Amino acid sequence: MTTPSPEGLPAHIEPPFGTDQKPAAIDVANLTDLMAGMTPEQKDLYWYKNVYQGDRMPQLTWRAVLMGGFLGMLMAASNLYTTLAIGWAFGVAITACVMSYVIWNGMRFVSANKLSQMSMLENNCMQSTASAAGYSTGSTIATMFGAMLLLSDPGPGKTNADVATWSVMNPWVVVLFTLCTGLMGVFLAVPLKRQMINHEQLRFPSGVAAAETLRNLYSESKDAIARAYVLIAGIAAGIVVGILNTDEDTANKVPILGRFFNFMRTHLFEVQIPGAVPEAGFFQIAGKQLQAFSYEPNLLYIGAGIITRMRVCLSMFAGSLLLYLVVGPWLISKDMAMPGSGWSMVNGQEVFSAASATPGVIRNIDLNGSGTVFRLTTWSLWGGTAVMVFASLTALALQWKTVLRAVTGIGADRSTGGEHTDALKKVEVPLSWMIAGMIPITIAMLAVQIMAFHISWWAGLIAIGMSFFLSLVACRATGETDTTPIGAMGKVMQLLFAGLHPGQIFPNLAAAGIAANSASSSADLLTDLKSGYLLGANARRQFIAQFFGVFFGTLAIVPVWFLMVPNRAELEKFAAPATRQWEAVARVLTKGIDQLPVSAQYAILIGAAVGILLPVIERLLPTKYKTYVPSAMGLGLSWVIPFASALGFFLGAIIGKIWELIHKSSAERFSVATACGIIAGESLIKALIAMTATALFLLNSSSSAPAPSAAPTAAVQPAGPASAPPAPLPK
Repeated sequence: MTTPSPEGLPAHIEPPFGTDQKPAAIDVANLTDLMAGMTPEQKDLYWYKNVYQGDRMPQLTWRAVLMGGFLGMLMAASNLYTTLAIGWAFGVAITACVMSYVIWNGMRFVSANKLSQMSMLENNCMQSTASAAGYSTGSTIATMFGAMLLLSDPGPGKTNADVATWSVMNPWVVVLFTLCTGLMGVFLAVPLKRQMINHEQLRFPSGVAAAETLRNLYSESKDAIARAYVLIAGIAAGIVVGILNTDEDTANKVPILGRFFNFMRTHLFEVQIPGAVPEAGFFQIAGKQLQAFSYEPNLLYIGAGIITRMRVCLSMFAGSLLLYLVVGPWLISKDMAMPGSGWSMVNGQEVFSAASATPGVIRNIDLNGSGTVFRLTTWSLWGGTAVMVFASLTALALQWKTVLRAVTGIGADRSTGGEHTDALKKVEVPLSWMIAGMIPITIAMLAVQIMAFHISWWAGLIAIGMSFFLSLVACRATGETDTTPIGAMGKVMQLLFAGLHPGQIFPNLAAAGIAANSASSSADLLTDLKSGYLLGANARRQFIAQFFGVFFGTLAIVPVWFLMVPNRAELEKFAAPATRQWEAVARVLTKGIDQLPVSAQYAILIGAAVGILLPVIERLLPTKYKTYVPSAMGLGLSWVIPFASALGFFLGAIIGKIWELIHKSSAERFSVATACGIIAGESLIKALIAMTATALFLLNSSSSAPAPSAAPTAAVQPAGPASAPPAPLPK
């Protein structure tokens, strides 16, 4: 056993700081290795004496918080769009770090260096604010509230455009729910930080990456600066493509865009990128198109594919090909041959007539889009959702040791002892802050559940208590694997509330939203706290930055949601795979699966079996063979999103692989920065265009717009199984 030195540290340990208290050239990722073999008390002491810099440089400043809040608000809009478009939200920490660094140095240049340099810990504080604003507030908006909108029936004689978003959900309910669940995540992270980060030294790989990025930026190395410029170039490319592939209808709602396209078309050449190539799809069935069986020219999916890599993207592409080339056409042929389905042969052509369909006959795949489009995902989302849900739950069950350690480790409160105890107490966030914060949050959250979603008070308390447990598990899973099982957390709550509030869809979704948002918020903020720990930040000041960030994010994302999705018809324009997964699960748990086509019921059973089997196989196989096992999440997602989306992901993975084969070193240095840039650029400009178009449209047609309702109206009820299916992404 290593003998402690008189200062309380193992004798072999050398401080990473010199006498001038500046950081030595160590890799922050090796800090955990340096502390190997130390007791928790020695780890705290070593960190405080040799890593902590919170009193040596500025950290929590107004400029850091405001910059982080501004960037986080933009990222909140970006992540809302990507969640609606592809079902994913992207972490903003590294992007915010680099963007803040570049923007602030640009402002310094313009001011002739009258502005002082932002310190490394200020930038880290800005990162925490941006993450809380851009990631921690949005999990419930597009998924939970989006599912509620999809489940709302327009009623007799009305269309989906008549289902106004504000008539389904009171804006103030959305504000309070988003704010409270985001703050729950911040406060629930308080007792977890010291145990998981200080003492257990969980890796939190994204947090380590963000810390290394900041150290590289402030070392002013050529490599770090090159990455920053690549990111900015990617953002610019994403913005350009995002503008050029704006669809005609949206462009006409934004006068400057419409005039630009008309000018280029009339005087120079056509610059507007088509929404689909080929426009009618790769092939048709009975003269009808298959939903998005084409390529949609954009960079969003390509960037996501570069990050996601080949295994998941290949699984998505293969699964989508199976659906569009084999399973889907086979089911359509079965429908055409089924008596009473409405299909008949006229002049050698299959013709569908809803009037001739026999009542009660359930087809596998219906026509949509005024009877011109087969949307295969209306059927396949059931099997795809089953794969993802059961894969998530199985992976969680296989991590039973993680769950057990999360439960048993929370009570381990170790004192550091010695002369630095008081100083460390002033650095760490006290448990009393959590108690003081959770009391009003719990009261507000309980009131929202009771009044807005008609959840029983006792069930509401169970939802809040379970959220703490599920956040605990999600944070540990993120620390160990860098993957937050948000979907599994939400599904656990949906399963629980199927018993607590049977047959009630909105309580089911609301409970799942509480769990998902608080879990994602806690895990994301612990990732930022890991960065701060490695850089020597003051945890209290970082916590305050995260606290402010939730308010910035709520301020941005709620109005952005109502502008981007003013009614159900607008939501139907998005693929929204995550939203439709929540919708499908809520409907099955509350209505029963007997209203689905028999083939969809079989798809659920097969999907459940695949979702259970693949994680088990992956767990049992040796490491060198695991890469050959199809990704369960990739396969499941391939049956929820349109083919065009899966194709875009696959192309991105191919580009990333080719880049790696041609020049591996540059791919390792710049591929992720490029992908993050084009995702941020295109999603941001798409969100801004969508918001502008919606705002101008509402202003121009205010006389015909539905009046806001103070609460969900009685006329808007959850729709039955025949509610409208997914639509393609906006062109």
